Amino acid sequence: MNEEATVGQFEEDTAVTPLGDNRWQGELKRGWRIGSVPNGGYVLAVIGRALRNTMPHKDPLSINAFYLAPCSLGVCTIEVELLKAGRGTSFGTASLYQNDELRVRATAAYTDLDLLAGETWMGGEPPSAPTFESMADDSRAQHLEIHQRVDSRLVTGYEVFESGELPRSGEFVGYLQHVDKAAMGSIDLLMFADIMPPPSFTLFGPFGWVPTIELTVQCRGLPVPGPLLGRMTSRYLTSGIIESDGDFWDSKGQLVALARQTMKVRLPKKNAHQ
Repeated sequence: MNEEATVGQFEEDTAVTPLGDNRWQGELKRGWRIGSVPNGGYVLAVIGRALRNTMPHKDPLSINAFYLAPCSLGVCTIEVELLKAGRGTSFGTASLYQNDELRVRATAAYTDLDLLAGETWMGGEPPSAPTFESMADDSRAQHLEIHQRVDSRLVTGYEVFESGELPRSGEFVGYLQHVDKAAMGSIDLLMFADIMPPPSFTLFGPFGWVPTIELTVQCRGLPVPGPLLGRMTSRYLTSGIIESDGDFWDSKGQLVALARQTMKVRLPKKNAHQ
């Protein structure tokens, strides 16, 4: 089989090319936007590719990004600095620029997830959900451009989009996979960790703007083939700032990623005091 044929859309659209001196060029492409802005997790995955190509290890163990300004479609430049190359973990920073403006700054620790070994303890478990196959004909898509690329099937919180009912749970649970069913690796997890609806939508409905200020993703394992099951939960909204915590499980029930995000909740004036 020609290996070129196995490359999925996500891998193509997060590819970077070397410019020399640990500088990389990427292109933020159509198909991954929330409104007019490329999804923050997609942008982080492009940065993650540049870090992978620079670091001696291939998988993000933990990556933290601050979004200084919204990104846009088109060419971007990523400057990577290798801070330390250890035996099992390497550390680096990456800065993404568009039109000579710093848009995103990330700091990361990389490792080889398939070589990790040690004790395991689980204080939680995957959320309860019907099988992915039983939801195959589900029509709960949120009609965003990114759903041209991501198959998102909400298990809880879907009433926010279907009927306008607000469960006020601060939580969404759903299945996630590439529309083209391409296999997932650790870089894919950076995007999927930011793809679920903001939990604030269960409080106010899908209104307003919820920009990400900071996003941290921890990768814990390489997903086996099949969809992910994700849970995104918020507990506190104070003065327009909300956090979200995510956990993501592969089709064998293995925890593969954790995420925490800091976001602003900006509602239209007519909804601000409801």
